[in-house]
Amino acid sequence: MKNMTSDQYNEYVKRKTPDSKTFLCCVKAFLIGGLICAIGQCIRVIFEKLGLSEDAASTATAITLVFFGALLTGLDIYPKIAKHAGAGTIVPITGFANSVVAPALEAKTEGMVLGVGAKIFTIAGPVILYGTIASSVAGLIYYFFVI
Repeated sequence: MKNMTSDQYNEYVKRKTPDSKTFLCCVKAFLIGGLICAIGQCIRVIFEKLGLSEDAASTATAITLVFFGALLTGLDIYPKIAKHAGAGTIVPITGFANSVVAPALEAKTEGMVLGVGAKIFTIAGPVILYGTIASSVAGLIYYFFVI
């Protein structure tokens, strides 16, 4: 490769790089992500029909979706869906549950405390930290400049 010209190298890269299927990936992400969100909406409607207020139904829906995201990750179903849906499984709340559970499952051979207990915060920790910092900054801005 050291003796290749720029044109030869570009041709080599073209042969080795797989064809981009960006449009198909976007369609799959849109459809699967939309399906997850539609399921979430159906769950919310069911909770409202059971007598919960809108706020309580929204909270119960979020809890239910996190539970099912974690459960499907533990059963190795969510990663298979994500393989085909790509970003469509990251955006909904179920993607957060998957990102919390997956590192913990990978570390289960290290034991419950040092493996699962420590690794479960590999992804969730920064999300919680930066979410807390961002909401604190937004609260201060609101307090000093809006009120």
